[in-house]
Amino acid sequence: MTTATRHARDLDRAVMLFHALSDSTRLSIIEMLRGGEQCVCDLQAGLDAAQSRLSFHLRVLKEAGLVEDRREGRWAYYSIVPGALAEVHDLAVAMQPKKGALPVLRAGSCCR
Repeated sequence: MTTATRHARDLDRAVMLFHALSDSTRLSIIEMLRGGEQCVCDLQAGLDAAQSRLSFHLRVLKEAGLVEDRREGRWAYYSIVPGALAEVHDLAVAMQPKKGALPVLRAGSCCR
């Protein structure tokens, strides 16, 4: 795999993760799951959210690989995927300016 291909794949992954975390409802779901696995009915009650709205947000988080579910009878239980938030952290850290990097001063006319 070329560096450009790897970079594009990493960028696509970052977009998916940051999009999944760019909504207050989804962040609230993550916050609720920090304490451990939660039944979907508890998430619905805690967020005072309609089932269809909650399902949409859970699907976005699940497709991004941030949460997982398991079925027990007619109930679904959700939890944070181990290591998923560490991946978000690592992507954010990788975007920081390199230590010692200086701003580029351009002498050309392209930025005037």
